[in-house]
Amino acid sequence: MTYVVTEACINCKHTDCVEVCPVDAFHEGANFLVIHPDECIDCGVCVPECPVEAIYADADVPAGLEQYVALNAELAKDWPAITRKVEPLPEASHWASVRDKLPLLRRA
Repeated sequence: MTYVVTEACINCKHTDCVEVCPVDAFHEGANFLVIHPDECIDCGVCVPECPVEAIYADADVPAGLEQYVALNAELAKDWPAITRKVEPLPEASHWASVRDKLPLLRRA
C-alpha cells in the first residue's frame, strides 16, 4: 500500500503533509503535489495533515478518483521532490471545495 494525493489538492497545494513526511516522498508541480509510490513507506502521517482531505491510501481512494493512483506514479518521476512547507496557492480557499478539477492540472 502507498498513499495518493487526489483532486482536492489541485489549485490548493497545501504543504503541511510535506513537512511531516519522514522520507521526502512528496513531489511538486505547479498546482498539485504527488506522492512517489516507491518512496512512500506507508506510514500515513501525511493524511491528517491535509486540510482539504486530498490524501488516501491507494486501496481507499474514493470512487471516481482511481486515476490519481497512476497519476501520482507518473508525475512523481518528472517532478522535483519537495521537502519543506511553503505557502498554499493564493486561491486555495476558493479551490478547496471545487470538484472535477483534473482538467486544471498543470503537468509542467
